[in-house]
Amino acid sequence: MSRVGKNPVVVPQGVQVALAGQILTAKGKLGSLETFLSPEIETVVESGRITVTPRFETKRARMQWGTTRALVANMIQGVSTGYQVNLEINGVGYRAAVQGKTLVLQLGFSHEIQFPIPDDIKIVCERPTAIQVSGANKQRVGQVAAVIRGYRRPEPYKGKGIKYATETVRRKEGKKK
Repeated sequence: MSRVGKNPVVVPQGVQVALAGQILTAKGKLGSLETFLSPEIETVVESGRITVTPRFETKRARMQWGTTRALVANMIQGVSTGYQVNLEINGVGYRAAVQGKTLVLQLGFSHEIQFPIPDDIKIVCERPTAIQVSGANKQRVGQVAAVIRGYRRPEPYKGKGIKYATETVRRKEGKKK
């Protein structure tokens, strides 16, 4: 039995939730998100709470129960408070800057990398070595941060590259004479 799925999702003040068939829409101060819910899951919106229960006693329905509840909770948190991922840049001459709707990265290549910022994502560079990716959709924020990190992942010998702020790079010892 799902331990996650049992708990109802509380809808905070300022968030409107609408259920039309199998499509759940949430609107808040940070935007609007919608998701398609599995037909094996029954969703009920009542008095500021969203309750998710399986319609059948199949293994797949029980698997989808907790997943659906987590997706709904992520939507509600996204439109009310949002998500953010912080990235750090390490390396001599490595830096980032936002120019209009483009993130410009200088990462030791012969050219600078122009990364177009998606419409639903906000990117801020407080310092040339810090990037903050934020938005309402948890999956999109994580995906954009992973793509930016993928341009120059941190290497284990000197630690140069782009890493998550919470990430620790395992360092290796260099060659010995």
